[in-house]
Amino acid sequence: MKWDEFFVTGEPMIYASMVAIAVVSLAIPIGLTYFKKWGYLWNEWLTTVDHKRIGVMYILSALLMLFRGGVDALLMRAQTARPENGLLDAQHYNEIFTTHGVVMILFMAMPFVIGLMNVVIPLQIGARDVAFPRLNAISFWLFFAGAMLFNISFVIGGSPDAGWTAYFPLASPEFSPTVGNNYYSLALQISGIGTLMTGINFIVTILKMRAPGMKLMKMPMFTWSVLITNVIIVFAFPVLTVALALMMFDRQFGTQFFAMQNGGMDMLWANLFWIWGHPEVYIVILPAFGIYSEIISTFARKNLYGYKSMVISMVAISMLSFVVWAHHFYTMGHGVMVNSVFSITTMAIAVPTGVKIFNWLLTLRKGKIEFTTPMLYSLAFIPIFTIGGVTGVMLAMASADYQYHNTMFLVAHFHYVLIPGTVFAVIAGFYYWFPKVFGFRLNERLGKLSFWVIVVSFNVTFFPLFILGLNGMTRRMYTYSASTGFGPLNLISAIGAVGLAIGFIILVYNIYWSVRYSPRDTTGDPWNARTLEWSTHSPVPVYNFAKVPTVDSLDAFWFSKKNKTPLAEGAYEPIHMPSNSGMPFIMGIAFFFAGFFLVFSWWLPAIIAGLVILGTMAFRTFERDHGYHISVEEIERTEEALRGERK
Repeated sequence: MKWDEFFVTGEPMIYASMVAIAVVSLAIPIGLTYFKKWGYLWNEWLTTVDHKRIGVMYILSALLMLFRGGVDALLMRAQTARPENGLLDAQHYNEIFTTHGVVMILFMAMPFVIGLMNVVIPLQIGARDVAFPRLNAISFWLFFAGAMLFNISFVIGGSPDAGWTAYFPLASPEFSPTVGNNYYSLALQISGIGTLMTGINFIVTILKMRAPGMKLMKMPMFTWSVLITNVIIVFAFPVLTVALALMMFDRQFGTQFFAMQNGGMDMLWANLFWIWGHPEVYIVILPAFGIYSEIISTFARKNLYGYKSMVISMVAISMLSFVVWAHHFYTMGHGVMVNSVFSITTMAIAVPTGVKIFNWLLTLRKGKIEFTTPMLYSLAFIPIFTIGGVTGVMLAMASADYQYHNTMFLVAHFHYVLIPGTVFAVIAGFYYWFPKVFGFRLNERLGKLSFWVIVVSFNVTFFPLFILGLNGMTRRMYTYSASTGFGPLNLISAIGAVGLAIGFIILVYNIYWSVRYSPRDTTGDPWNARTLEWSTHSPVPVYNFAKVPTVDSLDAFWFSKKNKTPLAEGAYEPIHMPSNSGMPFIMGIAFFFAGFFLVFSWWLPAIIAGLVILGTMAFRTFERDHGYHISVEEIERTEEALRGERK
């Protein structure tokens, strides 16, 4: 392979990215060496199996990918606002909208949600950790390996360019001869295996490790939403795994599963992708519903209205999510009967979602509402998400979809669903649970400032796209003539995108400011919250609970505060904890290199990396590691120190 085929060259933006990567790659080891933090990094983070630290690493990765995907979005908005300036050519525009979609869905929304799951779920159910701590670490490092593999495509080999859905024949070797879509198939495969492991892990954790007395119908709503989400993961992700394997075979071994000849069928890819892809929407939305349920009940100072109907509606959504996939290609040749069935199921899924909206509104009714930053995001979600839902019902009508399909109207719709439905939720959850992890709250004034900038800018960015779509502007259009009249609304949208970037920069500055100046407070419940995770110290000790609580009602922590009755009684007992392991980290590196070598069809080094993966698995099989015990004396010292800080 020639040098100019291996490294992407020819664009100032590419050279700037290469310089930035080189600078960061040098700065990190130099900084770690100067401050003598290599041992700390290895012992406390890279080898950790603590669910809280793994959750923090997921969230940090998600924030990094948020800005990576955000830069793509700014470039697209800049190009469509002034296409005559030629900021991007057709090929780079194709690559950028492809990577933007993949990064935002799979490498930002998913890890942010899974990060909050990791931090909160064991605490909400009274567990010391997840069911399989090392599997949890492997899940993270596989996700991270997949994310890094996908992102280096921008400078090495070229990014995928067939859209985030990678439809065939566009993604076939004939129409996409570069290695970009090899990156797509292998990076998503690696990270998807990690996500599937996460799904199994959390189902077992929630079903088998709840505190004494916590029946299923006494679980917090966020825990319910995570349980249902992970059931969807276990059913949906194997479909993606198979589809990506077939894609790799087509591209690298000459099979023709998705070809137009020799018995292949390009629509097979579309069906497999969306059988996974539409449940994927609810994988990132349902935990968000759980987050909003926790926050709204906390800051309305009321029990969540309609607990049972909320659970039933989430179960209904999870089942219906698997029978709506064909609405993504109404216009691609299905008959009237098929379109009618999927139109009905798509409209039906709006009903349980509407039930949840009314439950939140009735929770707010006559509540003593406190307008904190997490609550502001939760309140803004309701009307904005409703707009997204109503336009979704419009798109559900198969005959009308012939007008809406592949226009900017559709782009506006799914951003009105996913940004308030997921991004607002994870930011709200980030503010809400931040003191539980770090022992101090983020600055509220900066939080509210970033909220208003983000919410206003979001509507300025995406509402004009509804009008552009109805006026005939198709999605993925990188240029257009002035006579179309698309320019002014695209310019407004670009201005809104800049505002969104400013809002997220304020959020990051808030983290920096709060780390330096916010007062530390180990109070277990800085928000006067209701659920079990707030009954322990902030930040949470490694063992989570010195005494495992006993739960005898929904919102048990709330009632224990009101009645001044302890949730856990009796003497301290020694606590068994899993020890750290370097195997997950090593396995993540091996998967990264195996994927990288397979992208370029370098079979020998790929086989060697595969043998390293098998070797780490074999080593772990025979590793005699029984964890470690925390003695009663050490627990007493830790608890006394935390109580002293609290005073």
